[in-house]
Amino acid sequence: MTDNAAGLGTVLDAQNHRLCELAAAPVLTVFHQVQSSPRGLTENEAADRLSRFGDNDPAPDDEDTAWTRLRAAVRSPFVALLAGLDVVFLLVRDIRGAGIVSLMIALAVLLRLWQQTRSERATRALDELVSSTVTVRRRADDADEPVEREVSPHDLVPGDIVLLRAGDIVAADVRLITSTDLVVDQSVLSGESLPVSKSARPGPSDPDAGIRDAVVDAPNLCLSGTAVVAGAATGVVIATGPRTYTGSLTTSAAAIRPESSFDRGVRAVGWTLIRFMLVMAPIVFVVNGLVSGVWAQAAMFAVAVAVGLTPEMLPVIVTTNLARGATRLVTEKVVVRRLNAIQDLGAMDVLCVDKTGTLTEDRIIYAHSIDVTGRPDEAVAEFAYLSVHFQDCAHSPLDAAILELLGGGQMEFIADAAFTKVDEVAFNHRRRRNTVVVTRQRGEHIMICKGDPDQVLARCSEIRIHNKVIAFDDELTAEADEIVAAYRRQGMRVLAVAVKELPARWEDYGESDEFGLVLVGFVGFVDPIRESATATVTSLADHGVGVKILTGDSRVVAAQVANHVGLDSHATVLGSDVDDADDQELRALAAAADVFAELTPAHKARIVAALRQEGHAVGYLGDGVNDVAALRIADVGIAADTAADVAKQAADLILLDRDLAVVARGVVEGRRTLANTMKYVKITASSNFGNVLSVLAASVLLPFLPILPIQLMVQNLLYDTAQLALSWDRVDDDYLRVPQRWRSGGLIGFMLTFGPLSSLFDLATFGALWWWFGGAHAPALFQTGWFVEGLLTQLLIVLVLRTRELPWRRPGPAATVVLALWCAASIGLVLPVTPLADPLHMTPLPTAYVLWLAVVAVGYASCAQLVKQRYLRRHRAWL
Repeated sequence: MTDNAAGLGTVLDAQNHRLCELAAAPVLTVFHQVQSSPRGLTENEAADRLSRFGDNDPAPDDEDTAWTRLRAAVRSPFVALLAGLDVVFLLVRDIRGAGIVSLMIALAVLLRLWQQTRSERATRALDELVSSTVTVRRRADDADEPVEREVSPHDLVPGDIVLLRAGDIVAADVRLITSTDLVVDQSVLSGESLPVSKSARPGPSDPDAGIRDAVVDAPNLCLSGTAVVAGAATGVVIATGPRTYTGSLTTSAAAIRPESSFDRGVRAVGWTLIRFMLVMAPIVFVVNGLVSGVWAQAAMFAVAVAVGLTPEMLPVIVTTNLARGATRLVTEKVVVRRLNAIQDLGAMDVLCVDKTGTLTEDRIIYAHSIDVTGRPDEAVAEFAYLSVHFQDCAHSPLDAAILELLGGGQMEFIADAAFTKVDEVAFNHRRRRNTVVVTRQRGEHIMICKGDPDQVLARCSEIRIHNKVIAFDDELTAEADEIVAAYRRQGMRVLAVAVKELPARWEDYGESDEFGLVLVGFVGFVDPIRESATATVTSLADHGVGVKILTGDSRVVAAQVANHVGLDSHATVLGSDVDDADDQELRALAAAADVFAELTPAHKARIVAALRQEGHAVGYLGDGVNDVAALRIADVGIAADTAADVAKQAADLILLDRDLAVVARGVVEGRRTLANTMKYVKITASSNFGNVLSVLAASVLLPFLPILPIQLMVQNLLYDTAQLALSWDRVDDDYLRVPQRWRSGGLIGFMLTFGPLSSLFDLATFGALWWWFGGAHAPALFQTGWFVEGLLTQLLIVLVLRTRELPWRRPGPAATVVLALWCAASIGLVLPVTPLADPLHMTPLPTAYVLWLAVVAVGYASCAQLVKQRYLRRHRAWL
């Protein structure tokens, strides 16, 4: 972690320490600290605090502003490259050249800014689809008695009194004042799937717990982003926005985002081009100065070299390709928040996912009910239904699955007609079971207990088999335990159901009555594997992307899901293994295993970091606050549109469909985008280098410039504008099958292979112009002739080098590409006979020269194809 991130970690701990102090303090002290009272704030006080503390938004203040987006758009090595060239033009007083380069910089920045703004608007539109309110207790400025009213979560301020009910989302950090059977789901923070009980009473402190765990585990704190499952409570807001536990996590994670594979690759390519330019331009300056003795002309040659080596439209091409990729991803139900993430998606070779909602459907379905011997028994389901039908505490997903299948119709009629509820011993996190007492005839009560088998079986002394009740001996206990284990090995959830008949009584029932139960059997549930999951994992593997499961669930459940989708579960790594491993050992574990189970959020972040240290480009798909750090650390963070707000803010891509198949299609789209960008980089860099070699030769052989800087700028502008069409080009299928990254290592070799080839044909053109077409005595004719020849060969080589195959074989060039190249070539041919010829110092060309151009074009294309085939034998990855 960097020093800056470590400093933020200190701030984070300070904020959490304050939350712990408020959790442990008496209620009156808390009210004093937040300057409030049980009656709540006045409307004026709330408005004043809102102006002081800002909106209750956990995102950092500068997370999404116009200035932030503009700064991100400008920070590009390619923009820096053009800015340096712009300075050169100004130094040599070439105003037209400086103006053209400035226009390209502005166009690239505006394109990126437009696309980024559009993505942010789409993200905000997703959030606005779901509107919510918070119940607060406030007073009018001239009234003493408070009233309860609904306000937007964004308008909450410290000191507000909030009322929590089942189904509410906690919108700020709240210290509880009163509570009644409050149960909260805080899996979004801790990753723990089971809800926890909360109360207004402070709990005992754990000296071994870290400060962050102490905040989450505090029984009288309800933290922003958690959900109320059952019960009710009143609390006072003690932190809002970035000062909440969730906001502090988001702020801290925002500081630790490392460079992605795209960032590293772009920087490397940009500096490669810059270094090459810094070497070649001085060489040309010195050689021409020594040969001609005219150092002013030598300086002009050096400027021409700098112009020739610089791919002026590169920022525009990159941004256009990314914007085109973002548009295509929208059709695949993906919203792009960070534009560069499109190409990180194409580079990704490891995708880390939680099983729930991606590999599975994230819904619980009733499977069947069985007795202790494993035989189907509908009576078990009927007892389970009675328990759910009459319980008052909030329904769990398992309860909802029972109601979905058995509720309504005859079962509901029988339950209401034949049974009457007597009492209930409610579920809580500690008990992990629920007991309902009903009666169907005078003088008899029936206790129905359902819940975690580990809890229920321990309270059973008998079992029912084939309508007979027998003692629950050791052999039957082992058989029951094996059935439960078998359920879990199959990735199923299981409830045990037990009953007890006893005489009617007036006293309330409690936990002390839950003994001597008769085990009826088990009800099994499944979270179905998505139909597309296996095919998607296979498709990702075929495209060079390995899928790794990172889950907080047990190793048995994780292994079962992994086996269903074709992943290797034999080397499952547990959270305890991660704790025991140092960084080097963890890198080996992370690379070797496909399944990681029983993980905490910190484990997930460490695993992602270890994979990146091993050289992988890592994608991470997460949806909770506890996933924020891993989302930030990954090369590309992915979240569903149903994820926690802070998870979506930390993510680079947002899925409108959680199906993993969407990610698989996005990977292909990312590679297509990168392929079309790299086509421009490789082809243009090699063509420009060929031009530089030609200029260097001309500086020795010719008494004048072979092409003027303004002509070279126009030539590059026509060529580069045509290259914008590459965003719509087709890509070789085999290129899409493997992860692709920005590579700088082979760029120089590519330039040195194809650049000199174009120079050979340039030199042949020099000779023809000098001896055959009168260029020796007419510099304007010579310069015009080379302008046209250079433009046509540059455009033609695009068709040859855009694919590894023969130019006319599938996948052939897109019609848009052919049309753009044809238009640019046509403009170049007619420029010498248009009114623009004089400002560009051009002159009409002889008719015979057109025939020469045809010969050069055919010869150059044929030789380039032969060189390409030879090059592919050694460097297939670089074409």
